[in-house]
Amino acid sequence: MEDYELFLDHASSPHNVGVIDEADGVGAGVNPICGDTLRLMLCIDDGRVVDAKFQAQGCAAAVAAASAATELIIGQPLAEVAALSHEGIVEALGSLPPGKIHGPALALDCLRKALEDLHQRRQGRRAGYAREPGQPSRPDT
Repeated sequence: MEDYELFLDHASSPHNVGVIDEADGVGAGVNPICGDTLRLMLCIDDGRVVDAKFQAQGCAAAVAAASAATELIIGQPLAEVAALSHEGIVEALGSLPPGKIHGPALALDCLRKALEDLHQRRQGRRAGYAREPGQPSRPDT
């Protein structure tokens, strides 16, 4: 019999549930097969995830995977967060019940979308950068 202790902990008492009002990046997704929904929010400071929250509606696997994913990324540099894999989330859960692999897939998809949103927001800020004539077109050059 598989050990589902970590999975059950995240499913029954999910960590980091909530909203970040002024999130730096937000990713949302829906599993079209089962209807699970997830919204993941990130707060970034100095290139690290300093907070991550989620809202989910769906099965225990979706909730547990989102909970585990937030635990994995808080405190991590963005490069490590971007490198998080489906297997990494599954491993953090210890074990998944058969047929519940879609939960980590949704969590990872929303994380990727949140990182893309973060990137787009940063590009938008940079695109709106006002400069003096004769100054470099990018603020970091």
